[in-house]
Amino acid sequence: MSDKIYDLGAGFWNIQGTFKLGGVVDIGTQCSLVQLESGKFVFLDSYELTDEVRKHVMELTNDGQDVEAVLNVHPFHTVHCAQMAKDFPHATFYGSSRHRTEVPEVDWSDDLVESDAVAERYSELEFSLPEGIHYIAPNDSVHAGSLLVRHPASKSVHIDDTFMSPPFKILKAVLPELMLHPTTKKALKDEPNAGEQYCDWVIQLAHDWRDTHNFCAAHSEMVKFEIGGFEKALLKAVKKARPKLEAS
Repeated sequence: MSDKIYDLGAGFWNIQGTFKLGGVVDIGTQCSLVQLESGKFVFLDSYELTDEVRKHVMELTNDGQDVEAVLNVHPFHTVHCAQMAKDFPHATFYGSSRHRTEVPEVDWSDDLVESDAVAERYSELEFSLPEGIHYIAPNDSVHAGSLLVRHPASKSVHIDDTFMSPPFKILKAVLPELMLHPTTKKALKDEPNAGEQYCDWVIQLAHDWRDTHNFCAAHSEMVKFEIGGFEKALLKAVKKARPKLEAS
């Protein structure tokens, strides 16, 4: 599968790339490019751009000079960060505390990507950090936690792992439109009512972001919802998972 870039309007582009699990099975990955009101750009997540996608991005961003920041929103998506820093050396790189330890060669900002400072700096975007589950799970194989980002102008959400759609078109007929990450229960914090906190957060997010049109998730097919469709699909997913997540 070759890399593809999708213009979702209002200054938001989603890039669907490749990521081979064990070097064999391509489960895909993503990053997104957002044009700010200033005319500058920020990336959501890192990805090594190649061929026509790279050419298109460089044309949009004045050969990369107009990329002011890269927001790495998933603590466990670190593979492409070093290359991204080489491709966009003038950009400020934001990440979690795990990014700093896993990719120390990148000059990371002192402000963590999930901080209020970053949210205030990029007011064109909305951010949400899951409640009740670990953002950085102690178990490296648990990837349910990530910082979710919404671009209201294009009605697009950029989500890594926390919520998923069927990863392949052939599965759309048998799987629900949206699913919670399969490691969500393992990601629950060791706190009273952690499962309830998480489910309540999902429900509130579904309501707050109900007008989402473009659902862009890592390792997933892009989904285009009619108004209210995202809310309905997410509420259905959390309703199904809630008994298991709230079980002691």
